[in-house]
Amino acid sequence: MSSPSKRREMDLMKLMMSDYKVDMINDGMHEFYVDFHGPSESPYQGGVWRIRVELPDAYPYKSPSIGFVNKIYHPNVDEMSGSVCLDVINQTWSPMFDLVNVFEVFLPQLLLYPNPSDPLNGEAAALMMRDRAAYEQRVKEFCQKYAKPEDIGAVPEDKSSDEELSEDESDSCDDQVAGQADP
Repeated sequence: MSSPSKRREMDLMKLMMSDYKVDMINDGMHEFYVDFHGPSESPYQGGVWRIRVELPDAYPYKSPSIGFVNKIYHPNVDEMSGSVCLDVINQTWSPMFDLVNVFEVFLPQLLLYPNPSDPLNGEAAALMMRDRAAYEQRVKEFCQKYAKPEDIGAVPEDKSSDEELSEDESDSCDDQVAGQADP
């Protein structure tokens, strides 16, 4: 079996080669940001969050620490710190998982299936259990207010090189580009 540092390197490279934007925090491979888009067909659709990931020395045997940098309304995410309920990831973590699993499976599942019985945000949990429609409306309001591409420092010109702008589009304002989700 490969050493934890080699595995960390492999998993990070795999994440960087996927469709996720990864920004390293320091020179090491322990801390970085990943831009994450809310799952489609959910109240989080269209939202974009910057996720801070910290890999422990014992990764992959110990789960990564993940937190939302920009605000999100969710029962299992602390509204002030953005930290995700550690029990949620620690209960299911296995060295068989990698960083791509975190962003393709774990986080989408967390947003699609919140657990109001183990909340970090008691207000969100209570509203979700009391009035699901009002909860989903509040989620959408937070997405509009805090989870637009410009909220994570993304600029509209960050389109991939195979997407060309027409002359009309290139003169448009940022607000028109901000609402578009990645395919």
